[in-house]
Amino acid sequence: MSEEKWQDLVDLDALRAWMDVQGLGGGAIENPRQLAGGTQNILLRFSRDNRDYVLRRSPASPRGDGDATNRREARVLGALGHSDVPHPRLIAACAEKDVIGGAFYLMEPVEGFNAVVGMPDLHKSSPAIRRRMGFALVDGALALARVDHVAVGLADFGKADGFLERQVPRWRAWLDSYRDYEGWPGPDFIPGLDRVADWLTQHRPQSFKPGILHGDYHLANVMYREDGPELAAIVDWELATIGDPLLDMGWIMATWPEPDGTRTAGTIAQPWDGFPTIEELVAHYQTKSDRDASNLRWYGVLGCYKLGIILEGTFARASAGKAPKATGDKLHDHCIRLFTRALKWVD
Repeated sequence: MSEEKWQDLVDLDALRAWMDVQGLGGGAIENPRQLAGGTQNILLRFSRDNRDYVLRRSPASPRGDGDATNRREARVLGALGHSDVPHPRLIAACAEKDVIGGAFYLMEPVEGFNAVVGMPDLHKSSPAIRRRMGFALVDGALALARVDHVAVGLADFGKADGFLERQVPRWRAWLDSYRDYEGWPGPDFIPGLDRVADWLTQHRPQSFKPGILHGDYHLANVMYREDGPELAAIVDWELATIGDPLLDMGWIMATWPEPDGTRTAGTIAQPWDGFPTIEELVAHYQTKSDRDASNLRWYGVLGCYKLGIILEGTFARASAGKAPKATGDKLHDHCIRLFTRALKWVD
């Protein structure tokens, strides 16, 4: 996105006036600069009155209701404010579109790095630190799972009833919707699709303890501290809801590379040696969780099933000429790898 584009989407004069009303400093907005990440969303860092801010605004042409998603993100970040979950601290939110043309919120900047983008020398040079980074990722999921969603005001943030029962049929229907894309070869090229779905249905846990679910929890959606292996923040809360928090661990299991660096998704850091294995991460979660985590294999299979179907959507769009072919082919390959991993756990 060019500088002119973000200037069209973020009226700094209107933002400054709104901040005046909110009591957020005085004077000019200084040094505005766009940050990478955030998928379609606009992330703008700036300073005002000797304080740094990051603005997150819904995109101009979002998939679905981007303003509603932005409001949900702000709500969950606000609810986590007094928890020990590492996250960007919410400063203020504007649910209305009439200030800068879309819902937005302001948060504290996160000082840290995304390991998938690149690691500092401290982390690149130490397999021991990288090992602790893997366990820190799991600790973030554990911290989120411990939050009482009712106590922090998120009782109505999602529909927990029937959450697990909905998963397989919902995502199979999602996959079937790809038939609308002309040129998509169909689901027969996905290995073990029906077998995985049947296994998930037959082995579905009979109950779970509802809690906050990040919904897309993996290595690329966290930031690490520059001075050690701990998390600085969990980011990209677009898919957060109330459901079974064990699925966040299942998402880690689905996306975590093998010891030799073989991967099912784009979530890998370099160098990879030193990071724990999937089995070690699972054992770590089971040891520290206050939930029944004895059946994490089921959640790992569900993570593979759900993510594989989501990624296949880009391949379907690419087959119809609505997405780059190279991207579609890459994500189709990831889909196949995810289902291959799921089949290994089903056996």
